Order: sequence, then C-alpha cells, then structure tokens
Amino acid sequence: MKKVFLLPFLLLISYSSAKAYQAEKLKHSLQELIDNAIEQDSTIPGILLHVEAPDLDLSYSISSGISDISTRAPLSENSTARIASNTKTYVAVSVLRLWEQGKLELDDPIIKHISEKHAQILKSDGYDLIKITVRHLLTHTSGLFDHAGSNTYIEKVFADPSYEWTRTEQVQGCVDWGDPLFEPGEQFSYSDTGYILLGEIIENVTGKPIGVAVHELIDFKKLDLSATWWEKVEQEPSTAPDRMHQYFREIDTYNFDPSLDLYGGGGLVANTKDMARFYQELFTGNVFEQPYTLDTMITKVSFPEGYTPSSDYRMGIFYFNFNEMDMYSHSGFWSTQATYIPELNASVSIIITQFAKGRLINKLLIETSELIMK
Repeated sequence: MKKVFLLPFLLLISYSSAKAYQAEKLKHSLQELIDNAIEQDSTIPGILLHVEAPDLDLSYSISSGISDISTRAPLSENSTARIASNTKTYVAVSVLRLWEQGKLELDDPIIKHISEKHAQILKSDGYDLIKITVRHLLTHTSGLFDHAGSNTYIEKVFADPSYEWTRTEQVQGCVDWGDPLFEPGEQFSYSDTGYILLGEIIENVTGKPIGVAVHELIDFKKLDLSATWWEKVEQEPSTAPDRMHQYFREIDTYNFDPSLDLYGGGGLVANTKDMARFYQELFTGNVFEQPYTLDTMITKVSFPEGYTPSSDYRMGIFYFNFNEMDMYSHSGFWSTQATYIPELNASVSIIITQFAKGRLINKLLIETSELIMK
C-alpha cells in the first residue's frame, strides 16, 4: 500500500528533475548561441538575451561581450538600454487601456485630442485631421510622413547629438521634410510621427506626463517592471541596473540626448528581463481588464482590395510566422527586440549593442525558439 502512495510522489520528483535538467541544458545552449554570435561578428560589442518560459519554470537572462568599448567593462545580463521603438507597444497598450476606461474611442478623429498648435502645423500640409483617427495612428495607416525616417532629421541628430528636441519640432519636421503619403486607412507606412501624436494624446487625456501616465496605465509595479522607466520624464528607479552603451557603427550614442526619440515613438529604458516579462504578462491576460482588448490589439488590419502591406502590423505590434510558429514582436532602432510565441507560451527579448543587427536578432530568435522546443 505504501508503494501505491509513494508512486505519484516519485513521478513528481522525476518530472521536476527532468524539467530542471532541460532548463539547465537550455541555459548552456543559449550562452553558447550568443557567445558564438559575438565571435563571428567583430563589430558587435555585446549581446543580451532573456527567455521567459513559465512552462519550463524558466526566467533567465544572459549576456556576452562588453558594455563600453573605451573601458572594456563587461556587459552585465541585467544592464538596461534605450529600447527605442519597442516603446510603441507600451504606448499602444496605454491607449487601449484608456479605451477600456471609456476615456477615448479608437475611431475618434485625432483633432479631438491633440493641441491646436500641432493641428495647425499638420493642416498646413494638407492633413485632414477629422479623417485621421486614433486607430490609424496605432496601426500606421494614417498617411503621416515619418519625420524620424527623413535623412534631414538623421543628419541633424548626428550633427548635434546633445540638441534637445521638442515634440513640436518633430511634428514640424513631418510637414517640412515630407508630404502626406496616402488617404487614411488606404495603406501602411511606419511613422514615428504618428506615435509621438499618440504620446500627446495620452498626456492630454490623462493630464499627466507620458512617462507617468504609461507607468500607471500599465501598472509597472504590479508587473514588477522594476528596471523600466521613461527617460528624462521619470526618475530612474534606484533598483535599475546601469544603462549600457549602444553604438552606431563606431559612434558611442550613450550621451545622445534622449529627446531625439522620446515622445512616444521611443522613450523607455529597460532591460531584457523586463521587456520579456511585459510581453509575457500582456499576452497571458495580466495587463488589460478585458480579453477583447488584447483581441482588438492583435486583430489583422484590413486594407482596400488589391493592396498588400509591406508588414503585418497590428496595434503597436508586428505579427510574423517563422517555422510555422506565430510570433508577436516589436523591434527598435538600436537593435532591440521583444517577442511572444504563443505555441511555446514564452517570450524572448534580445538587445545587441550595435545598430542595424536586425537579421542577427531574427536568427537568434529562431534558434532560441528551437532550443525551447527541444
């Protein structure tokens, strides 16, 4: 009789041991993966990767390489970074939280929520702010020219990295450096300008600075995002690890003024652990009040017949299918990316400290997902 009672207990121990072995094997393989990537590309100072995989009881951060080329300081697995356009997912979630609360409608014309000053700037270039809605901004279907994609803007940023940009100057750049691209809803074209307007909408609806508003709407404290903050708007948390150096070729961008990408298209600083945790909590129902809100966020955008967008962008997030696995993901200018993989119930975040390493990030993501499946 004792053997009968002991059997389930022994099976549980055996299962737990196998799970622990699998997790340790995965950790070793992941470290080898990023170490090899560093060895094969001498232009990369460092790589960070985090896997959040609850089904494996795994929450694991790793690093390889250095944080600072000048001092050769090693890169800590907990280091934070400017996550650039990954911020857009947090902004979209915050807007959707305001929608849940009944404080705005997704089909509100944006003229209802932006300043008269910015409205006049945009109208001067022919934008119809009654036709452009909050939904269009969220899905990059507004037809707004992207100020951040302009060569003029990039040249200005690198000519004077310490310059403090305002949101108004960037909205003006949208008008001065380009023209309306298409009628709202007709096509897809990625636009940072649209997201800095969403940042303004969040501020105007809540009456709070964007960093404070996003922090509260998402509830960073509840999600334990202790290494995530809005640069220059919020005070850096005392618990946050040091920010790493991020490079544009040979240029160290560490001291570039954050205002170049601060107002909603970017602005957040985080580490890979917090990035992956946010995605995991978002896709497992711990951020929105109602399940239909996440469904709305990840619903495929419809376009006029005959038009196929260059990317499958939903609301603040891209959808991909790699190796027959669905993936919801966003990347950032400084080679940052976070991804949720429903089939694995796992989130993977990667930061490479060298600009323009998107292909390598995707390769590491695929190889990491394959290792998780083993």
